[in-house]
Amino acid sequence: MAAHPQQVKKGNWLTHRLDAVSLSTKLISIILVLLLVSGGIIAFAVRQLVSAYIIDKTDTQLSRQSTLVLNSISELQQSDNFGTLGLIDYYVQIRDSDFNITSTPVVPKLSDNVISEPVLPVSGSSGGVEFNKPYTTAARVQMSSGGDVSRTSLQMASAPWRVIAVKWKMNGNGTTPATTGVAFIALSLHDMQDTLAIITKYFLVVGIAIMVFATVMATLAIDRTLLPLKRIEKTAAKIANGDLSQRVPPAPENTEVGSLSSSLNQMLSRIEHSFHEQQETTEKMKRFVSDASHELRTPLAAIHGYAELYKMQREYPGALERADQAIDHIEKSSTRMASLVEDLLSLARMDEGRGVNINQKAKLHEIVAESAEDLHALDPGRSIRLGGITVAGGDAPLVSGDGTQPMPAHLAFVPGKVENVTLQGDPARLRQVITNIVGNIHRYTPADSPVEMGISVVPASLHLVDLGKMPSTDVSLDQFIQAAQVAASTGSGRRYAVLQVIDHGPGMPGKARQKIFERFYTADPSRAREKGGTGLGMAIAQSAVKAHHGLICASETFNGGLTFTVIIPMPEEAPQASPSSDGVAPAKA
Repeated sequence: MAAHPQQVKKGNWLTHRLDAVSLSTKLISIILVLLLVSGGIIAFAVRQLVSAYIIDKTDTQLSRQSTLVLNSISELQQSDNFGTLGLIDYYVQIRDSDFNITSTPVVPKLSDNVISEPVLPVSGSSGGVEFNKPYTTAARVQMSSGGDVSRTSLQMASAPWRVIAVKWKMNGNGTTPATTGVAFIALSLHDMQDTLAIITKYFLVVGIAIMVFATVMATLAIDRTLLPLKRIEKTAAKIANGDLSQRVPPAPENTEVGSLSSSLNQMLSRIEHSFHEQQETTEKMKRFVSDASHELRTPLAAIHGYAELYKMQREYPGALERADQAIDHIEKSSTRMASLVEDLLSLARMDEGRGVNINQKAKLHEIVAESAEDLHALDPGRSIRLGGITVAGGDAPLVSGDGTQPMPAHLAFVPGKVENVTLQGDPARLRQVITNIVGNIHRYTPADSPVEMGISVVPASLHLVDLGKMPSTDVSLDQFIQAAQVAASTGSGRRYAVLQVIDHGPGMPGKARQKIFERFYTADPSRAREKGGTGLGMAIAQSAVKAHHGLICASETFNGGLTFTVIIPMPEEAPQASPSSDGVAPAKA
C-alpha cells in the first residue's frame, strides 16, 4: 500500500528538521538519551531486585514463624498497638476447617485510629488459596469517623499485604475433643513500598545530577573533539571566499581528523596548483594571441604596403624594376609569415597532444651527427667537437681568481666518439629540437666560436618523477644531477638519454634564460627579425621534449656562453647502449 502524501510530507519535514540540527547537538542529544535509557533500565532493575528480595524475606519469615505466631497470639495482642507497621506486626485470622471465620485475634492498629486489614476470602470459602504458599493481596482500610487522618497513616494502611494460609490443630483432652482449622497470617508490605520509594527518589536525584554533569562534560568534550572539524570548516569558508593558500591545521594522521586534514591539504594543494596553472595558461594564451597578432601584422603590413606602392608607381618609368623589388619584398614577408604560421600550427598540434608519435625508434647519435654537419655547413669556420656527457664536480677543485674552490656537481662534456643511443620517440620532432638549438647558435653567436655536442646514457634515481612536468630551470637540472650522483653511488636508477649543445658565444643573462622557452620571446626583437627568428623555436623544442616526458633547460656555460641540455627517459626494457660503429667503447653511465 502506498504511503499517504501527507505522511510522506511529514516524514520529509522531520528529516529536514533533523538535518538542520548541528552535529554537536546531535551527539550531545544521543549521549543524553543513552544515559537516560540506561539509567531508567538500571533503576527498574534495582527496584525489581529489591522488591523480589524483600518479598522473599517476608515469605521466609511467614513460612518459618507461622507456628510461633499461632502459639504467641496472646503476647502479640498485648504488644500490637505501636502506631506503625513493621516486620513483626502480624495480622492473624483464625478459621475452622470449613474456612468459616472464628476470630481475628491480632489486628495491627495505626495512628489516627486507622486499621488496615488484608483482603481475604469470604467466610466459608477458601478462595482458591493454597496452603503454605504466600501470596499478595490488597488492603482494606478502616478509619474512625470524625477524625483527621494523616497522609502517612493512609499510605501505610493502603500498602498491600503478604499472606500465607496454614493449617492449625489443637489437641483435645479428656473433656475437649481435638480441633483443626485454617489460620491466615499476614505481614504488611509497607516497608517494601517505602524502600522502593526511597530508591526511586535516590535514582531521580542522582540521575538528574548525572544528566546535568554529563551534559556539561559532553558539551566540553564534544566541542574539544570537534574543534579540528570546526577549524576545517573555517578554512573551507576562507577557501570558498577565494583564498586558496589556506590549509587545514595538521593533526596526527593515525586519527580520522588527521587523515581527513592530510587528504584535504593534498587536495587543496592540487587545486591551488591547478588554479595557478589555469591562470598562467590563460595569461599565456592572452599573451600568445597578442604576440601572434603582432608578429603576423608586420609581414601583412609589409605585403599590403608593397602592393599599394606597386599600384601607385606602375604607370611611371621603370615600373618593371620596381615591381620586381616589390614582389621580392612581398615574397620575403610571405615566407616569414608562412614560417610563423607553420610554427604556430606545430605548437597547437603539440598542445593538443597531436603531431608527436613517440612509438618509433629514434637514433639520437645520428641526429646529433647530422645537426653538427648542418652547423658546419652554415658556419664552415666554426670548431665543432662531438663526444659524451658525464657527471663531474662536487669534490674536484676549481681554480678561480679568488683561489681554489670546490667545483659544484655538473654535467661535463667529454670529447671523444659519439655514443650510440637509441630510444623510443619521434625522430622528426627530436631532430627539430636539435635543429632549432643549432639555428639559434648560428644566428646569435659569432661564426668562429666553438661548439661542443655530446650525448650519453646517464642513470638517475628519480622514482615516480615525470621530467615533462618539471620547469625548464637550473633547479630542475640540479635535481637531476643530484639524482645521477645518487644512482652512481648506489648502482641503481633509471636510464636517461642526456644530450648537450654547448656554445661559447655571448650567452644570456639569468632573467633572459628563464624566458627563453616562452613563446615569441626574443632577447632583442629587432635583431631577431633581421636574422629571421620568430621567437617560437625554443617553445617548439620545449613542447617536443615534454611530449617525450623529458626536460630541456638552458644554463650558463662555465667559460661563457649558453648550454642547452635535453634529458629524455629511456624505456626500462631498452638494452644498454652498444659501442659505436668505429669500435670506440661508449662511456659508462
